[in-house]
Amino acid sequence: MKERRFLELGVEHPRAVLAAVGLITLAFLIQFPKAVIDTDPENMLESDQADRAFYAQMKEDFGIYDLIVAGVEDPDGIFSSETLGRLDRIADGILAIDGVIVEDVLSLSTTDTVTSQGGLVDVGLIMDAPPGTPAEVAAIRAAVYDNPMLVEQLVSLDGTAAAFYVPITQKDESHRIAREIQAVMDRELSEAQRSYIAGLPVAEDTFGFEMFLQMGVMAPLAMLVIFAVLFAMFRSLAMVVPPLVVALLSVIWGMGALIGAGFTVHIMSSMIPIFLMPIAVLDSVHVLSEFHDLSRAGESRANTLRRVLRELFTPMLFTSLTSAAGFASLALAPIPPVRVFGLFVAFGILAAWVLTLAVVPACLMLASGPTRALAADDEDSAARWGVWLGRVTEARGRAVVVAATVLLAIGGLGLSRIVVNDNPVKWFKPSHEIRVADEAMNRLFGGTYMADVVLDGEEPDTMKRPDVLRFVDALQTHLEADPLVGKTASIADVVRRVRHVMLDGDPSADAIPETREEVAQFLFLFLMSGDPNDLDNFVDYDYRRGNIWVQLREGDNQDVAALEASVADFVRTNPVPAGVSLRWSGLTYINKVWQDLMVVGMRDALAGGFLTVFLLMWLLFRSFGLALVSMVPLTFAIAVAYGLVGWVGKDYDMPIAVCSSLALGLSVDFAIHFVQRYRHQWTRLGDARQVASYMFGAPGRAIVRNAVVIVVGFLPLVLATLTPYVTVGAFFAMLMTVSAATTLLLLPVLMRRLAPRLC
Repeated sequence: MKERRFLELGVEHPRAVLAAVGLITLAFLIQFPKAVIDTDPENMLESDQADRAFYAQMKEDFGIYDLIVAGVEDPDGIFSSETLGRLDRIADGILAIDGVIVEDVLSLSTTDTVTSQGGLVDVGLIMDAPPGTPAEVAAIRAAVYDNPMLVEQLVSLDGTAAAFYVPITQKDESHRIAREIQAVMDRELSEAQRSYIAGLPVAEDTFGFEMFLQMGVMAPLAMLVIFAVLFAMFRSLAMVVPPLVVALLSVIWGMGALIGAGFTVHIMSSMIPIFLMPIAVLDSVHVLSEFHDLSRAGESRANTLRRVLRELFTPMLFTSLTSAAGFASLALAPIPPVRVFGLFVAFGILAAWVLTLAVVPACLMLASGPTRALAADDEDSAARWGVWLGRVTEARGRAVVVAATVLLAIGGLGLSRIVVNDNPVKWFKPSHEIRVADEAMNRLFGGTYMADVVLDGEEPDTMKRPDVLRFVDALQTHLEADPLVGKTASIADVVRRVRHVMLDGDPSADAIPETREEVAQFLFLFLMSGDPNDLDNFVDYDYRRGNIWVQLREGDNQDVAALEASVADFVRTNPVPAGVSLRWSGLTYINKVWQDLMVVGMRDALAGGFLTVFLLMWLLFRSFGLALVSMVPLTFAIAVAYGLVGWVGKDYDMPIAVCSSLALGLSVDFAIHFVQRYRHQWTRLGDARQVASYMFGAPGRAIVRNAVVIVVGFLPLVLATLTPYVTVGAFFAMLMTVSAATTLLLLPVLMRRLAPRLC
């Protein structure tokens, strides 16, 4: 009785229901001004996660900040008085930008080099003023190429490009600072010269910035596409407006709840609207489709709605619960923003269920125009399609099963070929300025992906020990032999350089000293001749801990993992000196950590969610066999779609991982409606042909309509400029197509054979 009263609220009191919904929506809407935006992927990790905590400590110990890397390329070479003058003015412009760590900017105008003057060490700027004569230009060129630490770091090997390494106070200022650096370079450079801005911080912050812009375009576009599809289906505004209202209100409730609960709007949670809108209309389409088919019987609108809601209440409840469970399973992921994303999409789905039962009937009751407008020939076409599909599943049932088995086997083999890999820079399309700059800068210089190998000693002055420095030197040689690594730098390089110039450039002097006293002497000379803070990035205050700065030319997870394994192999044959431990860190390494955790977390969430959905099916049908049957479309969707990922060589990255939760929640939607209504009709009719005829009528049309809505609703994402959106749009459309096809082709065959025992 209580269920019936709840179902009839929108029918009997439409204005009161809409007023109540409006007030609740207002309560969620007023939360929006409190929104705090977070575009930092580092927050994918818990604040106390071990690698993140170590990275924070390392940055504090070594005075390391996140870097933007800018570059200037001149096909005629940079070593001319005019171009060096331009580079000097660019450096001055960068130093004037708010948020730049001025004292740590690396460029020809701001970086020291070590030379010998009259037998004494001299540490001074490479270019303390723009050169005015060819001799001064030649001197600057000689100073650069005489110091191996500078080549491919500040100047390209062929002399056609110069780099600026710009440390910044806050990573979330990267996009703004990058735009200001670009403005400085645009002002100073000639038409023949090219400028680039790269580095993970600017790529990540730019992605966050553009992601919110994309949401502002993609969400309305998805809404417009859904409107067009629904109007093509029902040909009536009275039938189209209610599901769009439900979708919009679901987004407002979901995002309002997230913001009101005090969570930041992260990169992940910014995708909630585009995920929710197609999902939120599913129940509405079932209601409208059934209402449309039943409204021909001549009953009043109110009675027809009551029949529809009573018929669909249970399957809609369980499809909403399973969809919500699929997303809520992300609460098992070890990534905080993923947990928030999953839980509030789940909340939005349940909100959509409530809104469907309240808003759709209320809107239909208040609609003054016709609510049924399909022409007879359209219905005849749909009926003919249903009859044909029913004949296929009846006459070719064995062929359908064989084809499905082969397809499942192929998908399973493809799953074994999947490679887990990601790189935030590749979240942009190849033509994007970020990708273009990344390719150019990593071709010209030692690399824009920064990582660190940290050596931690048990006692002070560890990094002055010759055996430790020789190990560091050997490890750098090993690293630089890897094509992935373009450049490394450490305190060992400084010691070797000072010793080399002190002994008049004797090649044999370019080596680590034999005693700790010699090391200490060379370091003292270096610090006395230059800036006392010049070693901060390489050693901590008491020389207990040292840092090898590693520049990588690629930032893919697979590349970083391979390099990590290579270093582990090196250490096995060249043990770390006694009293010293070695550990990886740096932003590129942190990205690998959270991406690996995300993939593992999504795998665990998928397994847990799969079990949860199965248990819900068992509870719904009170039949273990029917629960297994209802999981078939989900199993096929995951195996076939993800198997295709393996076969085509697409990396299993963040968006592909996120799609697993979508598949979990939605692929079973069609199966629930099909199995629930098939069982009901089997109990009533007991004849396979009659049940098939019924199932390929109104229920089949509703499933097809829902499949079309959700597939087309996600397709606008393929027009996005950011590749994760493109991946989600295309991949999820494929998932839903496979799920719908499995429901309408394989499930009828299985149910025809199993219904006598299971129903």
